[in-house]
Amino acid sequence: GAQVDLSAWELPPVFKWLTKTAGMEQAELLKTFNAGIGMVLAVSADRADAITELLQAEGETVFRIGQVADGAGVSYTGALL
Repeated sequence: GAQVDLSAWELPPVFKWLTKTAGMEQAELLKTFNAGIGMVLAVSADRADAITELLQAEGETVFRIGQVADGAGVSYTGALL
């Protein structure tokens, strides 16, 4: 499973507009659009800093949004909206 911290990144303005205009709930935004997160890399904790530095050196924006957890499914903390 995974634990995701929804307060780890700023929701892009287009998604704020979409939720307001379409009345979309947070759960639907996460399921349909991944809330603006384009790609997720799951890496070992001891390599996370090095991988973050490498990606940032290549011009990528990096957010640490959570961690792998025991069990199935995804749990969320924080809020997008």
